[in-house]
Amino acid sequence: MEQPTKNIAEPFSSYQILVIALLALLQFTIVLDFMVLAPLGDYLMKSLSMTPKGFGLVVSSYAFSAGLSGILAAGFADKFDRKKLLLFFYTGFIVGTLFCALSTTYEMLLVARIVTGLFGGVIGAISMTIVTDIFAIHQRGRVMGFVQMAFAASQVLGIPIGLYLANIWGWHSAFLMIVILAVLIGITIVLKVKPIDKHLALQSDKSPFLHLWHALSNRSYQTGFIATAFMSVGGFMLMPFGSAYLINNIKITQQELPMVFMFTGMASIVIMPLIGKLSDKVDKFMVFTGGSVLAILLILIYTNLSPVPLWQIVVINMVLFMGIMSRMIPATTLTMSVPDIKDRGAFMSVNASLQQMAGGIAALCAGLIVTQETSNSPLRHYDTLGIVVSILIIICIFLVYRVSVMVKKKEKSFS
Repeated sequence: MEQPTKNIAEPFSSYQILVIALLALLQFTIVLDFMVLAPLGDYLMKSLSMTPKGFGLVVSSYAFSAGLSGILAAGFADKFDRKKLLLFFYTGFIVGTLFCALSTTYEMLLVARIVTGLFGGVIGAISMTIVTDIFAIHQRGRVMGFVQMAFAASQVLGIPIGLYLANIWGWHSAFLMIVILAVLIGITIVLKVKPIDKHLALQSDKSPFLHLWHALSNRSYQTGFIATAFMSVGGFMLMPFGSAYLINNIKITQQELPMVFMFTGMASIVIMPLIGKLSDKVDKFMVFTGGSVLAILLILIYTNLSPVPLWQIVVINMVLFMGIMSRMIPATTLTMSVPDIKDRGAFMSVNASLQQMAGGIAALCAGLIVTQETSNSPLRHYDTLGIVVSILIIICIFLVYRVSVMVKKKEKSFS
C-alpha cells in the first residue's frame, strides 16, 4: 500500500542510494546504446555498404520493436519479481548489443537492433516500476532527477568515449564498451538488489491478457497514457531536425556542433537533481506548468532564430533544456503514481510502448511539416513546427493537471 505523502522529504537509506545508482547506470547503458547509433552512422554506412534509407531503417527498427515489446510484456509485467524481470530483459539487451558488436553485414545489424529493442524497450518501464515500489511519492522527484541524468551523461561521456574507441578500434568497439559495462551492472544487481515482489500477493488476474485488458480499460490509467503520449509527441517533433537546423539555419559548423550538445549535457547534470528536489518540495503540477511556460517561450525564440554566435545558441539550449526537464521530471513522477501496486508493471509497460510509438509518429509528422530544397539549404517551416509543439505543450498542461488531481485524491485516501 502507498505511504501517505509527508511534508518533508526523508533522506535516502544506503540501500536506496545503491538502487538509485544502479538504475541510473543501467539507464545510461540503455540510452547510450540508442543514442550512439546516430554518431556512428557514417562509420556504419561505409563499412556495411548501407544507404541512408537502410540506416534509417536500422535506427527506427529499435523504436518499433521496443514499442511492440512494451505491449506484449504488459500482461506479464506484474506476474514476476521485478528484480528477476529486470534481469531477464537486461540479459536480452546485453545479448542484442553483443550481436550488434559482432555484426558484419547490414542484415545482421538490422536483426541485432530489433532484438535489442525487444528487450531494451521494456527496461525503462521496469525501472520506473521499481522506483515506484521502493520509494515513497515524496522521494520520487529526487530519484527521477538522478535517474534521468543518464541522458545527460550519455551526451557528455558516453558518446565521446564511444566515438574515440570507434576511431581507434572500429565501430564494433563502441557496442563492446556498452556490453562490458552492462555485464558489470547486471552482476551487481544480482548480488546486491533484494527481491521486489510485494505486488505478487495482490494479483487477482490469472490470465496475462486479462491483466493487460484491465490496465488498458481503466479510465484513470487512460488519462496517464494520453498525457504521456502528448509529452512524447511534443519532444520528438523538434529533436530529429535539431542538428540540421543548427547547421543550415543558424550556421553552426560541424566542429562546433558537439560543443552545443556537450555544454547542454553538462548543464543538465546540474539542473536535473535540482528540479527533482524542487518537485518533491512544492506542487509537482506547478513545477510542470512553470517548465511548460519556459519551454514554450524558448521554443518560439529558438525556432525563429537567425544566425547568432555560438555562445548564444549554447545559452538558449541550456535554458530550453531546463524548461524541458522541468516538465519531464514532475510529469513522469506524477504518472508513476497513477497505477495501483498490482498494476504498476502493466501500466509502465503500456506507457513506455505508447511513448515509443508516439515518438515515431511525431518524427513522421515533423517530416511532413519541415522541408528543405537541397541538403545544404536552410530548413523551411521550422517556425511552424515550433508553433505546433507549443500548442501540444498547452494541451499537455491540461492533461497533466487531470493526472495531478487523480494522484492527490489517491494520496488523501491513504492519509
